[in-house]
Parts: sequence; structure tokens; C-alpha cells
Amino acid sequence: MNFNFIVTLFLPIIAGLMYFLMAFQVKRTSKFRSIMFGEIGFKKIETAFILFGIYFITRPLQNILGPHPLPLIINCLRQFFLMAIISPSILVAIFHWVPTPSGAPRSNKFAAYTIGVLMGTIFVLLNSIAVRESQIISIWGNITIYDPIWFRSQSAVQLVLIHLICQFVSPVGFLLLAAAYVRHRRHNYHLTNIYNLMPTKWKYLEASLIIFALSFIVAGIAAVLGVYYTYLWTIYFTGAIISGFFELKSIKLPPRQTPNDLK
Repeated sequence: MNFNFIVTLFLPIIAGLMYFLMAFQVKRTSKFRSIMFGEIGFKKIETAFILFGIYFITRPLQNILGPHPLPLIINCLRQFFLMAIISPSILVAIFHWVPTPSGAPRSNKFAAYTIGVLMGTIFVLLNSIAVRESQIISIWGNITIYDPIWFRSQSAVQLVLIHLICQFVSPVGFLLLAAAYVRHRRHNYHLTNIYNLMPTKWKYLEASLIIFALSFIVAGIAAVLGVYYTYLWTIYFTGAIISGFFELKSIKLPPRQTPNDLK
């Protein structure tokens, strides 16, 4: 099996399974730990992880269903799903940790989803303009891997920059904003004497969000400086898997050193 199959089929599936496992861990521990995060926020985090799992595990469909326009259609659907639904959901879930009975203000939620939908729409429109064909990049037995061909025009650099700016707003901007809020909560937590491991849990969560965001940024820089093609985004598959390990550590860590009374 060659590198293309590992990248196309296995890395995104591993990342997807990682996020499904994280959602399962959230559900398993929410019974006695949601009090530290807020019940609404905990449920939304679980939902966001499930959505991320769907996003990653469906990645191979972009390459194995057939030639153009199928790779373009699947890519647009998945990226719109990420930018307009998943990333705002992560941010809204984090904002639900605010110490108010109703959670995050409706204006915050409206703004997050509105910006996400706008960025996702621009991304889809730009994709539709940029992609006119696909190419075969690998054949293994009866499986043929197709890859969309992006930006074969004189304005390729400008199109790539707009393409990447949209993704820098969502999901990257949302992930970094969520990490900043987690960091704020971690440094302003007033129950450390009771739940003494909460700052550590949030430290792992912050690291997870930053690693995931940085994987997008590194892939984007590589696209601008090198050749723009699908497998540059392998970087964020790897980032997602590493991020998942940090998040699993955060979820499994108890809120305090003697958590038996919470079971």
C-alpha cells in the first residue's frame, strides 16, 4: 500500500475514530463532572466531537466515489459543515462555561454561526470557481483515488489567499478564540482548593485547541509557499490526532485528586 492510500483512507479515519472516542468519554464522565463545566456546555462539547468525527471519517469519500464533480461536491459539503456548524459549535460550547444560569448570550451564538455560514459560503463559491476537473493520483486494485485540481488560473495566488483567509476565520479563528477563553478560565478559577485538577484539565484542553489550530496554519503556509494540493491538508489530520490525545487526557483526568465522592 502506497503513501496516497495511507493519507487518503487511514489518517482521516483514525482522526474520526479519535473524536468519536472523545465523545464517548465525555458522555461516560458527564454524569459526575458536568458540574465543573456546566451541563449545557458539556453536552455541546460531546455533540461537537461527534460532528468532528463525522467530518474526518467521511474524508475518504472525497477521493473514492468517482471523478469530477464528485470530489468537489464532497469537499464543499464537508468544509461547509466544518466552517459553518462544527467550529462555531466548539466556540459556543466553550462560551457556555460562563457563570450564568442561561449560559452564553444569544448574541454570541448568533454571531458565531453567522460568521461561520458566511465563511463557509465563500469557501464553497470559491471552490466552485476554482475546480473544473479532477485527476487520478493512485490506483490500488479496484479502488481509484481521485483528487480535485485547484486553482489552475493566472489569479491562482489571489484565490488561494482568499481560500485560506476564510479558513483562518473559521475554523482557525474560532479554535484560537476558544483556546483564549479556556486560558482565561484556567487562570481565573476560584475553586482550585476544592477541584485542584481543573486548571490542569483546562491546560490540556487549551493545548488541544491550539495544536489543532496550528495544524491548519502550518498547512496554509505550506500551500502558499509550496504547491497547493490536497495532501498538504494531511498536516491537519495529524494535528487532529495529536490534539485528540491531549483532549482525551483532559477528559479522563478527574477534577480533583480524590474524586471517589463524585462517582
